[in-house]
Amino acid sequence: MKKSLALICLLCINYLAFAQKIAEPLTNMHPEWSKPYPPFKIAGNLYYVGTYDLACYLIVTPKGNILINTGLASSAPFIKASIEALGFKFADTRILLTTQAHYDHVGAMAAIKKMTGAKMMVDAGDAAVLADGGRSDYALGGNVSPYAPVKTDRLLHNGDIIKLGGMQLVMLHHPGHTKGSCSFLFDVKDKNRSYKVLIANLPTIITDKKFSEIPAYPNIAKDYAYTLSAMKKLKFDIWLASHASQFGLYNKHKPGAAYNPAAFIDRQGYDAQLKDLQDQFTKKINGGK
Repeated sequence: MKKSLALICLLCINYLAFAQKIAEPLTNMHPEWSKPYPPFKIAGNLYYVGTYDLACYLIVTPKGNILINTGLASSAPFIKASIEALGFKFADTRILLTTQAHYDHVGAMAAIKKMTGAKMMVDAGDAAVLADGGRSDYALGGNVSPYAPVKTDRLLHNGDIIKLGGMQLVMLHHPGHTKGSCSFLFDVKDKNRSYKVLIANLPTIITDKKFSEIPAYPNIAKDYAYTLSAMKKLKFDIWLASHASQFGLYNKHKPGAAYNPAAFIDRQGYDAQLKDLQDQFTKKINGGK
């Protein structure tokens, strides 16, 4: 395992030296986004293959694997090495998903899609942004694409089911953070029990503008209100998120720790996150920044 982790770190360092120069704004302000983190088994056939803070998840099935999120553009070799360190084949990736079409979660998506031939499935609300490399994003867009454009193979809508090798993931439309932000709900099991897992895209507010000052997203306030309401009603055993820091990964799992799905059973932490986000949203609606 130590040899595998050393390889992961080496690949990350080498790749950063020649990675394509696609804009990754604010990356230097967040060194934890590219900091390596050892891959590990979360529960059943669900694994963590992301960096220290940019959460990426691998779901392994007999018919191939599902990868959710890819982190920054520079994360491609790290994710590949992480998957292989766990004993799986990177080439077995069949389906690519994302919780949101921002550069810190889909930066390596185009490269990994090309490397594996996997099918890209995305919430319909984010398809246009994904196709233009993030330029049309209401908050982070501009004249330069923050990441390489990605062609969508299947558009997903609220409640749609992604099936592969006996797994069924329900896509939950949770817009606001982006027009197509989404979460995934599914079951995994080990020899002891089954777990209902929620990979939640928490509706953080990323714009300083008043919602009424965003013509590119006229329904943003309505979408945030819908998402907060919908997420409060969800039932699950284990919850995870788009960023490791959001679900307290570092307190729940230490590198090299034994398999312990129970560490991720944390309804109280989930409710606390939503309460904080609800307070921020209410302040915003009432005229606060």
